[in-house]
Formats: sequence, C-alpha cells, structure tokens
Amino acid sequence: MRGGPGPALSVEGVSHRFGAREALSGVSLAVPVGRFVALLGPNGAGKTTLFSIVTRLYHTRQGRVAVFGHNLAREPAQGLARIGVVFQARTLDTDLTVRQNLLYHAALHGLPRRVAMGRVEALLARVGLLDRIDDKIRVLSGGQSRRVEIARSLVHGPSLLLLDEPTVGLDLESRADILATVRALVRDEGISVLWATHIFEELQPDDALVVLHRGRVIADGTAAQVAGGGTLEAAFRRMTALEKAA
Repeated sequence: MRGGPGPALSVEGVSHRFGAREALSGVSLAVPVGRFVALLGPNGAGKTTLFSIVTRLYHTRQGRVAVFGHNLAREPAQGLARIGVVFQARTLDTDLTVRQNLLYHAALHGLPRRVAMGRVEALLARVGLLDRIDDKIRVLSGGQSRRVEIARSLVHGPSLLLLDEPTVGLDLESRADILATVRALVRDEGISVLWATHIFEELQPDDALVVLHRGRVIADGTAAQVAGGGTLEAAFRRMTALEKAA
C-alpha cells in the first residue's frame, strides 16, 4: 500500500548543529503521497544533513520528522521501513555482481531468498538492467550503477524514495535516464519521491519545489511559482542576494 495518514514525509521545524555551525535552521517541508518533490540547493545548503536526519543517521533534538504518520522519534522502525534511499556517495560493492548486491540488501530486510529473487529480477527489468544481473558492479557505467542503486532501494517495497544528488558526475544522457526512471516510478507506481539536486535543468514547471540555502528554506511552491516568470536560476540568485542583504 502506498498511502497512509498524512503526507509521505513531514519535516517540521528541524534544526541541527555541528558544534558552533548551524547546518539546518527551522526547516519544514512535506512530500505529499504519490508526488515528486525537488529539494533544490547548492553544495553546503544542508540537503545531505536533512537526508541524514530523515534516515536517522543523525539525531536532532529540535523539530519533528514523520513518515506516513510515524513519528521517527517514537516509531523509527515503522517509519524507516517505508523509506528507500539513494545516497550521493556510491555504496554498491564493486566486487559483487548486480544480483549479489541486491540480494544482500534484501537479506538485510529479512526477505526470503525466493521472494527476493523474483523481486530483484522484476526491479532490474524495471530499470532496464536485467541483462546485466550477473555482471560485477565495477564493469558498469556510472549511470548503470545509479540505476542499480535505485533498484536496490526498492527491493523491500518502500513507499517513499529519497535521492540525494543522484545524477552528480553523470553525463547528460545518463542524468536524463535516471530522472525519467524515477519520474516513471511516481507516475506508474505511486511512489513518493524527494529528489535533492543543485541542477536547475532537472526540474519541470509543475514540480513541487523546496529551495534550501544555508540551512534555511527560502522558497516553497511549484517550480513555475518559484521562478516567477523567469528562470529558476535567476530567481535563485535574486533570493540569495536578498537574503545576504537582509
């Protein structure tokens, strides 16, 4: 089931510090069920810190995070079970095959091997890599490896997918393929997605968009609304200039 009470992801007033440095300040956002939401911001904006809090790699005492109504401070297991993650850093074992990487992930989630085998093959077919199932990760291209990571993130059947800068370092064609794959998951499977990026061109006018800068949300709306009749890049430059002057 993809649905549940409230939004897929709710972040309310989350703040986080690394010593004296404030990485996030009162960040609030929501990912509606079955929607693609972009989190746009430059390197250092706080995107990865936010993802680390949502996935419980970091703990914060300020604010609230809920996944399909499960408050992660009180019900972490129930909330995290609904999440699939593709981190910015590559995390596949390059000495294992595609199949072995995905089956290992399935085992971590307690899936019976027979069930996992069928699911792995179906997901690899979904991302166009079933013919590479027995190839080692090290022989794949960057774009193919990313698609394997997307398939791996879906093995346990999550309803919310978090992707942190998934197209970094890829060529234009590979970037477009990855983005199309994820948008198809939203359209065809009803999966909710939070897509973190610094690349303006990856967004469509009707995408829900949250703009993060220096740990603060400075805009929230559709990409077209945030752009205000111009380009997103120009709008972002105006907003950040105003923030610096304030």
